[in-house]
Amino acid sequence: MPVADLWSRALSSGLSSSPSTPTQVTNKPNFPLEAYKQEPERLEARLRSFSSPPDTGQRFSLPHMPVTVTKSSLATPSLSTTSKAAQGTTEGMLEKLELEDEAVPESESDIYMRFMRSHKCYDIVPTSSKLVVFDTTLQVKKAFFALVANGVRAAPLWEAKNQNFVGMLTITDFINILHRYYKSPMVQIYELEEHKIETWRELYLQETFKPLVNISPDASLFDAVYSLIKNKIHRLPVIDPVSGNALYILTHKRILKFLQLFVSEMPKPAFMKKNLEELGIGTYHNIAFIHPHTPIIKALNIFVERRVSALPVVDESGQVVDIYSKFDVINLAAEKTYNNLDITVTQALEHRSQYFEGVVKCNKSETLETIVDRIVRAEVHRLVVVNEARSIVGIISLSDILQALVLSPAGSKRKESEVE
Repeated sequence: MPVADLWSRALSSGLSSSPSTPTQVTNKPNFPLEAYKQEPERLEARLRSFSSPPDTGQRFSLPHMPVTVTKSSLATPSLSTTSKAAQGTTEGMLEKLELEDEAVPESESDIYMRFMRSHKCYDIVPTSSKLVVFDTTLQVKKAFFALVANGVRAAPLWEAKNQNFVGMLTITDFINILHRYYKSPMVQIYELEEHKIETWRELYLQETFKPLVNISPDASLFDAVYSLIKNKIHRLPVIDPVSGNALYILTHKRILKFLQLFVSEMPKPAFMKKNLEELGIGTYHNIAFIHPHTPIIKALNIFVERRVSALPVVDESGQVVDIYSKFDVINLAAEKTYNNLDITVTQALEHRSQYFEGVVKCNKSETLETIVDRIVRAEVHRLVVVNEARSIVGIISLSDILQALVLSPAGSKRKESEVE
């Protein structure tokens, strides 16, 4: 039974699905998991642990916007498409890899790359999930409050005039607005209070406008990984090219977690037993960090200027004691405290969820296998690499890991340097 169908069945509890059934995906490349896929009970048990919560039916919707679409009502996907910037390079690269792949043993280092090529984005779309879509005429302030209320980090933007998706609204936009317009606690941020999303986009994107990077549900997960890393983005909308509906938002975390479900059933590449120092995975130079007493506005400035997604918090002795990520910034909207950004990081983090379990760390002597297992289990976006004194020496991100597991063994790192 195809994995797409098993995935749908495993996630279908709690949802009344449409009578229609998506057409099966055929002609998938042969893969050593083929025998494993014939054991539906075993596979479903594993997939069920990865499922999203049942859909509660609560959605933030606006007039003239596409509705949330469940996987069971999705029409047959058409030809795979990615952003125009990445599509040509990806297709050319895959054509050559397909020719080389026939003579490569299954146990070689490209096993994860071939796994990603043999599964489609459709396979990873859950049967039930929450997708929030914003019309560009919505006020920026209300949009960020809606992100908080729905517990999501980003939303596709729908332009009613042209009847298409034009971009994404993310926490990075919230940070950029605060960075650009904050003056002092005594001056209200008028732009955040009054601007519509379309106004913000016109002001902010007038020099940096880029078309929305998206992907078809019929594209391979390898295409998705390549597009995320090549375009240096963290969220990739899955859009059905036939209906034009946004179906899901792919992330590094979701893709790596999907891969991890099957890792124990695959031959293990030799590089998984090597440590970080041997592999050179991660960033180890000029690491941006802050202190507990650093004002929030300074942390936001570093986010914007250094283009990083998290800042380790280091105490006076040089030890890593916390981490302040972009996602933590949304608490300023949740608590409606964004008009005073002179407070310290420590004060801001008092509003963090009570479930925060501290900074997840690792060291350079640990194997990649250990690192992957830890980052998936902790459900974080990065690990802070520390030495014996617990001082920061580097950062390893989900992007670094997917590059090492999927792209580098496939030769994509070399290809990418050739086209830039």
